[in-house]
Amino acid sequence: MRRQMHGFGGRFKDNKPEADLVTLVQLKSGQSGTVVDIQGGRRMTDRLNALGIIPGKKITKTSAMLMRGPVTIEVDRVGVAIGFGMASKVTVRPGRVP
Repeated sequence: MRRQMHGFGGRFKDNKPEADLVTLVQLKSGQSGTVVDIQGGRRMTDRLNALGIIPGKKITKTSAMLMRGPVTIEVDRVGVAIGFGMASKVTVRPGRVP
């Protein structure tokens, strides 16, 4: 019987992590990316979906505070601030730095 691990949401391919995926916290300010996965419970996922943060959506990180402060992103030309904990559970495939 094989034990299934939860919380990886497709970030692993052939038991190896995809090197190009980062969390929203790890994304650099000014860098854009595409949301790949959200690691969280139903309430957190619903909250992020209401803000427009859904898998497949292109976002841009506009700023972040030091020491685990809020992360500000742009989704559909609208600025949104989310907490560090939520941002650390959003997996993004980064694009180019402008």
